[in-house]
Amino acid sequence: MQNAKIRLASRIALLVFICAASSNAQSTRPDAEKQLAHDIYKQFIEIQSGFTTGSTTPVAEAAAARLKAAGFSGSDIFVGGAIPKKANLVVRYHGTGARKPILLLAHIDVVEAKREDWSTDPFQFLEKDGFFYGRGTGDDKAQAAVWIANLIQYKTEGFKPDRDIIVALTADEEGGGPYNGVDWLLKNHRDLIEAELALNEGGWGEESKGKKISNDLQVSEKYVLNFRFEVRNKGGHSSMPVHDNAIYHLAGALARLGDFGFPLKTNEVTAAYFEQMSKIEAGPLTDDLSKVASGSEGSMERVAAASPAWNSTLRTTCVATMLEGGHAINALPQLAAATVNCRVLPEDAPEYVLSTLQKVVADDQVSVKQLSEFSKAAASPMRPDLLKAVSDITTRTWPGVPTVPIMVMGATDGRYLRAAGIPTYGVQGFFMDRDDIRFHGRDERLGVESFYEGQAFLYELVKRLSTSAR
Repeated sequence: MQNAKIRLASRIALLVFICAASSNAQSTRPDAEKQLAHDIYKQFIEIQSGFTTGSTTPVAEAAAARLKAAGFSGSDIFVGGAIPKKANLVVRYHGTGARKPILLLAHIDVVEAKREDWSTDPFQFLEKDGFFYGRGTGDDKAQAAVWIANLIQYKTEGFKPDRDIIVALTADEEGGGPYNGVDWLLKNHRDLIEAELALNEGGWGEESKGKKISNDLQVSEKYVLNFRFEVRNKGGHSSMPVHDNAIYHLAGALARLGDFGFPLKTNEVTAAYFEQMSKIEAGPLTDDLSKVASGSEGSMERVAAASPAWNSTLRTTCVATMLEGGHAINALPQLAAATVNCRVLPEDAPEYVLSTLQKVVADDQVSVKQLSEFSKAAASPMRPDLLKAVSDITTRTWPGVPTVPIMVMGATDGRYLRAAGIPTYGVQGFFMDRDDIRFHGRDERLGVESFYEGQAFLYELVKRLSTSAR
């Protein structure tokens, strides 16, 4: 297996660094195109589409209105979903049909955000200090806005691709479940999104201290499992406390979880990633990054300790995200419970995760129950044409910045498409400070220049992948 990992790393290295060292491409689009992308971005951000409190339907309808105003036929635009609040948009831009379509995917739901937690209104699109602020600026309405703006530009230009270009803006990526847009479309309207390959979120540009490091291309991802830790007992009057307290049992279990780490390891994709990072990174960890690819436990421990992102790349992780407990301020709790969110390496089975958590909890008063079904899929094949296209455009736009295939630490809707036989790749061209990623957190933001550079990058990439002449 280690030899296979090293061979894969070598193949990727050759592809990554065979890139045209030509002069700078235009790093942003003309002002009118930038303005259109900005206006769509702002409109999307200011529609409250939180997973539980909002609705994706107004976003889908706003996108449809923009497309119709730009001359797209109503017969090429679909708006619909599992329930009225959870609509998706699918639009088709017709090519010659010489090749199967390409699918451009982005989700339009967002993680919930409370005004009292933020420095600004999370559902007000605000430009400040070189950043766009608002819930969804990074995850994932920037890409949604760019797909729509660029599609309109292709129509304005009269661009005739060799394949149809399909854009799908979908619901409930953040929560999954019965209303997930990609899952629903595959089950109910697969013909609308059938494609040779798909581009999605999950890969972005890494930068640190203002220096661009790599433009990451996601080819695989973790999958999600949610568990409930629960303690129930008879309770009682708070004036007569006992050791058998539901909250204390739960607290002990969570403390043990916090001190626990799943085993560190690599797979083919992550071994190749760390091999490439060893050629890019400077400093004391360079040697360790190279040794991670060959399975050095000591190197993996040091690399994992240096970065939360690298730690999550090297192991399955489980973390408590929500708490509940007690029923009165003057009563011993009869219930204490926590939700534990796990991001699981593709090679780790759900049964393994459950049995490991039960051992970590080490308390028969704490039950551990799996809450969610899981969905995972094999990595997408590393297409030389795709990697070369991403590499060429990256090098022209940001000279000296390599393209690096990755396994994303989170999970995306790409897993549904991969499982359905549609290879999916995460790529955006939006560069973000890897030490200050604000997805799902307070004051989410994306750099202004990064947004416009990503717009230009994706414009060129889709054109390249939709035209026979390479």
